[in-house]
Amino acid sequence: MSHSDLNPIIGVIMGSQSDWDTMEECHKILHELNIAHEVKIVSAHRTPD
Repeated sequence: MSHSDLNPIIGVIMGSQSDWDTMEECHKILHELNIAHEVKIVSAHRTPD
């Protein structure tokens, strides 16, 4: 899962896709409040893109 608004002011960072079940509500609330944000899954155990 990846999402990025133009000029995000908040970053939601997860360690794995399985964290999305918990953090999806955070994304929904930020979206409802029109707060620019980005969502990224970053793992310390994988090579970054």
